[in-house]
Amino acid sequence: MLGLGLSFLSIFLLIFMLYKKVNAHMALLLSGFLLLSASLLATFLIYTFPEPIKSNYPQIYDHLKNLNFYNPKYSILSKGSLNLGFFDIFEVFNQTLSKTLSGLGLTLMCIAGFSAYMDHVGASYALFKVFEKPLKMVKSPYILLIFAYFISQFLVLFMPSHAGLALLLMTTMYPILIRTGVSKFSALSVIAICQYIDHGPGSGNVIMASNVAKIDPAFYFVHYQLPITLPIIITVAISIYFCNYFFDKKEHFVFDPNKVEEELNKNKEQEIKKPPTIYALLPIIPLILILGFSSVLDSILALLQIDYKSSIKINVPVAMIISTFIAIIFEMIRYKNIVETLNSIMIFFKGMGHLFVITVSLIVCGQVFASGLLSVGFVDTLVEILKNAGVGVLTIIIAISILLAFCAFLMGSGNAAFFSFAPLIPNIAKHFGVETISIITPIQIMTGFGRCVSPIAPAILAISAMTKVNPFTIVKRTVIPMLVASITNIIMTYIYL
Repeated sequence: MLGLGLSFLSIFLLIFMLYKKVNAHMALLLSGFLLLSASLLATFLIYTFPEPIKSNYPQIYDHLKNLNFYNPKYSILSKGSLNLGFFDIFEVFNQTLSKTLSGLGLTLMCIAGFSAYMDHVGASYALFKVFEKPLKMVKSPYILLIFAYFISQFLVLFMPSHAGLALLLMTTMYPILIRTGVSKFSALSVIAICQYIDHGPGSGNVIMASNVAKIDPAFYFVHYQLPITLPIIITVAISIYFCNYFFDKKEHFVFDPNKVEEELNKNKEQEIKKPPTIYALLPIIPLILILGFSSVLDSILALLQIDYKSSIKINVPVAMIISTFIAIIFEMIRYKNIVETLNSIMIFFKGMGHLFVITVSLIVCGQVFASGLLSVGFVDTLVEILKNAGVGVLTIIIAISILLAFCAFLMGSGNAAFFSFAPLIPNIAKHFGVETISIITPIQIMTGFGRCVSPIAPAILAISAMTKVNPFTIVKRTVIPMLVASITNIIMTYIYL
């Protein structure tokens, strides 16, 4: 129980630091180091003073023994110890960083590098332009709003960045919406939740979840995510219609074309690249490669009763690098400047570096925190208590999902919360005798909901600054759709569990 108490103390410290605006990286790292230090202290006391502690402080001795620090399998380092406890605390960080960079980190950085290059060539803008004409054909404001919502959920498969996609939609979709009669706040609410679900094999959370569950990201997306996310997307669409209709009526919204044009002229659109329409194909290429050369294709062929199984496979980093080089060839043909276009590969590497600073380092800090929780037996003790209390798997999933959604709300980031707790899920699944994938999928989906009701989320702050509105005004309209998404997620989890 002492280990459980220390764990809750460190979680409280983590939340307190986040509340006090301490950087999430440092908050996670300090909380993890605190738990690792407690683990080492207990080990030292057990080994150095076993008899005095047992005879004079039997209760403390029992507490320390129950932490299982003395058991080698609970040591903070399974291998590679530096033979000094103080050094080993930091060696945990070193080993975690090395392991993450060579696997998950490399995958995420290649995705970010490709995404940066797509921004550079204007391919994301070209992809949206494909939907521009159909959007302009819809005349009913609320039907247009729902249509725009579905487009944003399609685009997120190719632009796995909440803030990045939101800014693109503000430049392209927002003017179309408000010129057609959609209220400003209705348009902003749809843009604010453009990535409330992290889905698709290019999403960081999807890569993390599939990595923890030890399955292919494409297989995870098609076979485990889509059956849950498709009903969520539909129910949220319905809630967006009625929620925004209610708020517009309550706020006595009246469409004024002159006022709309005045606002759009005041907030002049930033200059963006307008490439040829064929550039719309570029963001789709990685998805085609990943799905086309994975076990997903084999499953489809099996359903069609085609006896063929390809031995050719591709991973995410390779797909991203190939797609980037295809984009470079497009740029060479477009500008006919070979040297300058070849040198633009540095944009890919700068994108990789930027993601290391923002996300990969966050994953490492989150995993150090998770290592600290595991070192004090947090998962084992908590699961044992819950099992004895008769708590089922679904209750555990709901509780963890709510906790991570709350953390995402505090941090304004779904990644930070999920990356911190994802490494703990295999142990929880093992104790309850279920597959890791059954628990991690609904939790991973739920985490993004908290980000979309956070007034400090980068995407919400960005779009509120562009339109000079209070972030809380936007969040007020995203709460109900996210509540509907949460309920649908729980229902679908119950059905598939």
